[in-house]
Formats: sequence, structure tokens, C-alpha cells
Amino acid sequence: MALLIDGHCHPVLGADLDRAGFELACSEADLPPPTGVSYLDSQVGLAVRRWCAPALGLPAHAPIEAYLERRAELGWSAATATLMKEAGLGALLVDTGLDSADLVGLPAMRELAGATVHEVVRLERVAEGLAGQVSAEGFADAYATALAQRVTGAVAVKSIIAYRHGLEIPAERPSQAEVMSAAGRWLRSGQRITDPLLLRHILWAGVDTGLPVQLHTGFGDRDLRLDRADPALARGFLEATVSAGVPVVLLHAYPYHRNAGWLAQVYPHVYLDVGLTVGHVGLRSDAVLAEFLELAPFGKVLFSTDAYQLPELYLIGAAQFRHSLGRLLEGWVADGAMAGSDADTVTDQIGGANARRVYGL
Repeated sequence: MALLIDGHCHPVLGADLDRAGFELACSEADLPPPTGVSYLDSQVGLAVRRWCAPALGLPAHAPIEAYLERRAELGWSAATATLMKEAGLGALLVDTGLDSADLVGLPAMRELAGATVHEVVRLERVAEGLAGQVSAEGFADAYATALAQRVTGAVAVKSIIAYRHGLEIPAERPSQAEVMSAAGRWLRSGQRITDPLLLRHILWAGVDTGLPVQLHTGFGDRDLRLDRADPALARGFLEATVSAGVPVVLLHAYPYHRNAGWLAQVYPHVYLDVGLTVGHVGLRSDAVLAEFLELAPFGKVLFSTDAYQLPELYLIGAAQFRHSLGRLLEGWVADGAMAGSDADTVTDQIGGANARRVYGL
């Protein structure tokens, strides 16, 4: 399989980690596990030992203690460069909306991965950057101006409205008076934006940029109401944006990936991204990828890792994707469902061709 295009990911840490920090970063949890439990006794932990240990010169399935010792010997920079290059990525679309002094910048990501790097701008982050600088009356215009400046050179925007409120998004744009009122409430609160009306305005502003809109759906960390992250809840918004001609990419989706596949089939501008899911379901990726491909047209499905902090998550996502998609399509060919040339075409589409088309790479 050729170099993959990672359609959605995050920066890695530019620092060494102890075991507790590494273990936490391998999960979607933000608290340590109870006594007697390890987050590395999981599909992700198995995948680290399977795919990453050999990249660092250890036998596959080496004990996690030996892996972490080897990682510490190399140091974060050498280990990160080795693991990311082993992932075989030709381009990375990096969401820069997470804020931590330990995360490396885009130039460092480019060097560590040996790949082209493109930025994805997080919509809510740009809006919250205006706190203390604008009035309620001036928010809408100021946000439009700030967003236009931020997306210069970017290939997509992203919304985390699923985290902040949920995906049951009314189809209508908020009125100017509604936006002003909601902005006033937010500015007075001094906290992050959670007002559903203001979040909806921010999302529509993303559509207005003309760039593809990435939309978090499905599972994530515990700051998420999973029942509100079903992409089927966004049907009203998706219906209202058909005429805009802007691609909407449903990220992650699991365990609602079948719903996302239906949306990708019935809405011409809706696409489906398998990132985060493949890396976390591990050995079940064959079956889950098959479910992603039940309804969604093959030209609507995109690869990504959604890797964050750990370079291991880049390699796991890429290696497991190649392995599982290959096994899945080989089975379809053996069953007579497709020709070998069809399998090659689908592999190329999902691995990179679809991303090049959707994001204009």
C-alpha cells in the first residue's frame, strides 16, 4: 500500500513520559485506572507490542516494560521520529486546536514524520480567542474576520460541537439578534463556549469559509455525552448544508459508524473518516471496517489516525488499517465479490485518493 494520507490527527508530545503518563495517553481516559487494572491490557496495548516494538528493535509482543525501557533509552525525539516514519504517511492534516506547551509545532511534526503537513483549524478555538477583545454586538463580525485570517493556508476546519452540546443541530442559521444575545451571555460568563446557539453560529461560519468541515462524532474522552454524539442527530444541519457544496467529514463515528455510513450514502457532501476507531478497536478492525463499508460509497471513506500525543498511535492506526483493510478485501476477492483490481482501487481511494480530492491536496 502506498503512503497514506492521515486526514485527521494532532501534534505529538515533545517530552518523555513515565509509565503512568504513557498508559493514560493510550486511552481516552483522563484519570488513572484503579488498582489491579492497566489501560495497556487492552487492544491498544496489544497493538503497541505488536506494531511498535519491532520498530524500536524489539521482538513483536515484547513485554510492555521492555518496550517502555527501550523507548526511554532512545528518548522522545528519536523514538517519535522512528515510529512516525515507520507509519508510512505521505501527508498529515493536523488539528491545531489543542493547547499544551508540551505539544510540538507543525514544523517539528513535518520533520518527525518526514511528511507534508497541513493545518486543520478548530472553529471554537478561534472564537474563544476573542474573549476580552470584542463586545456582544461586534462578535459576529470579529469572528468572521478572525476566522478568515486563521484559515489562510489551512485545508479544513473542525467543530467539536458534539463535545460542547451535542449533534442535534437545528437546520436554521441563528439570527443576528440571537447571536448577539448568546455572545453576551458567553462573554459575561468568562468560560468556554457551550451555548448551543452560539456554537451553531460558529459551525455555520465554518461552512461559510468554503473549506471542508470536519465534525467530531462518536466516542472520545469523558468530556463527551456519547448519546449526543450520534451523527444521525445532525441530519437537520446536513440537510440544510447540501446546497452549500462544502464537504462535511464525519470523524470517528464509532459506535454509530453504520449511521454515519447511511448519511454518507444519502447526502452528496457527507464523507466518513475511520480515524480513532481503527486504532482503538485493534483486532476487531476487520469487522468494524466492514461495517464502515456496508452503506458508504467507497469514494466517501477516508483514512486517518486521530493520533494525539503518542507517535505510537500514528503507527498503530496506519499499520492496523493496512492489515485489516487488506484482510477484508482479500476475503471479498476470494468470495468473488470483487476483482483484485477493484480491491486495489478501493485501497487507493480510502488510503489517500479520497482525501486528496476532498481536501484539495
